[in-house]
Amino acid sequence: MADAAGVEATAAPGLPVAAGRDRDKDKDDRRRWAARCGFAVLGIMGTLLVYGVLQEKIMRIPYGAEKEFFRYSLFLVFCNRITTSMVSGMVLLASKKSLDPVAPLHKYGVVSISNILTTTCQYEALKYVSFPVQTLAKCAKMIPVMIWGTIIMRKKYGGKDYFFAVIVTLGCSLFILYPASMDVSPFNKGRESTIWGVSLMLGYLGFDGFTSTFQDKLFKGYDMEIHNQIFYTTMCSCLLSLTGLIVQNHLIPAVDFMFRHPDCFSDVIILSSVATASQFFISYTIRTFGALTFATIMTTRQLVSILLSCVWFVHPLSWMQWVGAAIVFGALYTKSFLRSKPQKPAVASPPRGSSPNPPNNS
Repeated sequence: MADAAGVEATAAPGLPVAAGRDRDKDKDDRRRWAARCGFAVLGIMGTLLVYGVLQEKIMRIPYGAEKEFFRYSLFLVFCNRITTSMVSGMVLLASKKSLDPVAPLHKYGVVSISNILTTTCQYEALKYVSFPVQTLAKCAKMIPVMIWGTIIMRKKYGGKDYFFAVIVTLGCSLFILYPASMDVSPFNKGRESTIWGVSLMLGYLGFDGFTSTFQDKLFKGYDMEIHNQIFYTTMCSCLLSLTGLIVQNHLIPAVDFMFRHPDCFSDVIILSSVATASQFFISYTIRTFGALTFATIMTTRQLVSILLSCVWFVHPLSWMQWVGAAIVFGALYTKSFLRSKPQKPAVASPPRGSSPNPPNNS
């Protein structure tokens, strides 16, 4: 009896201790997930804010006393991709990871071609529409992501997803169709064309939605490491963009422009550096949280980018554009809140050994 009582006396206090350890582990899991999410958000916002300011400066503001515009979008793509491929290759070598492709090379090539078309449409659109218009239009990225997700990943989205996608599209349409009557910026005259700009933005949205969804498919289908995918897709992009520059006879004129305008050369170097950093943050986010969540994370960054561009490059907004922006960001933030609210109880006790994606990942 004494022995049994001793066992009970020692066993009983152990139960709260075990429960306390489980609670501590749950808290640690949530902290680690929050740290990963914060890392992704801050990384994407920081690099892409700088990237947005520089790309607008390079494509919309003339250089030198002759007021000469830079017109070689594919050259910017080439510089961005060769920088990224070099960095990713060095990371693989430094970490002693294999340089062998995990997936068939043609699948890297598909991502590469789509990514080149995405970036080229993005740069070219800035010749015809302002950066705030382009940035807000990117909020409609959720629609092509959902379409490509249904086709490629066989995903199914609920009625709320489609409802908010329509609301976002409505807000974007108001923002694009009702610009301010006059733009005080001296660099816009004679360069605005809503039709061409919108056409290029539609191309950007379609290709970009395909790119992120196909990247998601490669990550899940081949258990692919981030740097491996970045290295091979950017190497393919280097070869394709260089070929395009040679065929169009734009390589020598672009290099000559750099020599004649050293400040443009500096802008391109910084642009390529932040583009490389953003590529790693984007791939990390897509691999960890998925393509649709990545599109949602971009919301705050887009809002800040619009405000920064309006101040920096003097873009006035009409009252209808303010209404359109309010509709877009209001819908996106509401959608994120509604998606996360029902799943909060599940976060309190995540299963052991689970993936880094908690239920409340949007």
